[in-house]
Amino acid sequence: LLYGTLFNLDIAEFLPYVALGFIIWNLIQGSILEGADVFMANEGLIKQLPTPLSVHVYRLVWRQMILFAHNIVIYIGIFIVFPQHLSWTALAAIPALALIAINAVWISLVFGILSTRYRDIAPLLGSLVQLLFFMTPIIWTEKSLAGTGNEDRARIAEINPLYHFLDIVRTPLLGGDQQLYHWVIVLIITVLGWGLALVTMRNYRSRVAYWV
Repeated sequence: LLYGTLFNLDIAEFLPYVALGFIIWNLIQGSILEGADVFMANEGLIKQLPTPLSVHVYRLVWRQMILFAHNIVIYIGIFIVFPQHLSWTALAAIPALALIAINAVWISLVFGILSTRYRDIAPLLGSLVQLLFFMTPIIWTEKSLAGTGNEDRARIAEINPLYHFLDIVRTPLLGGDQQLYHWVIVLIITVLGWGLALVTMRNYRSRVAYWV
């Protein structure tokens, strides 16, 4: 209500936008921050059981997806009060969520391993993710900046990679027009990220049990 009034936005349009943005952001944020602690949190299991490291990551990502499923009920309630004009393109949110889960796995593997060796990484990630939150259009919109003549400044948000992950899920569920370049950027990050994860696992996987 406050930001809708400040930005002079229709609450029927702005409330679903913010609510869905927070729900998706919680999924992304939870995957990153818990991913950095995933191996330290499972120290006992890692030292006592010969379980692949990826099992702990899969459990984390599955838990985050379950939390997302619970939170999306809030959006469904808002959707009933403020209906959106959806089309078949809304189904694009399903592969978009799958991409978020796939990226959450490699992020947890990379930062989880690095955090066991360098314990300062986890709190640094917390500060970085908090900064990225304010750079991501969740409680503000590009439309609100367009009305002030700051269209170019709104483009700065695209430097934030998390913005593209947010958009490929939120825009279809709001009935908006999907931009192809968001998907291209997400796919590029996915390929590069998994390449980094495979290298990290190959070189440091055997050391995690000693680092934790």
